Amino acid sequence: MASAAGSKQLQQQVMMAPSCRGGGWTQRQNKQFECALAVYDKETPDRWHNIARYMGGSKSADEVRRHFEKLVEDVAHIESGHVPFPRYAAAGLDDGR
Repeated sequence: MASAAGSKQLQQQVMMAPSCRGGGWTQRQNKQFECALAVYDKETPDRWHNIARYMGGSKSADEVRRHFEKLVEDVAHIESGHVPFPRYAAAGLDDGR
């Protein structure tokens, strides 16, 4: 399981990844999904069915499995440098760009 800080960082990075934009998942559903992944790890029997139930039935077991596969793919793209990190201006500084 990931730490809270690591999970937050991953979530922010994934939001910039190509296949996680849109896709029929609301921000609330993505948060539920993230929490469910923390509860039901890869050793959990019937993991995808449990995650689908955790989400209140709004997604099927197959939908949550495919969403996870896209997440893994997006993280791989981020870690390989294929997704640029956003440029943030330093708080209170205006460098004229």
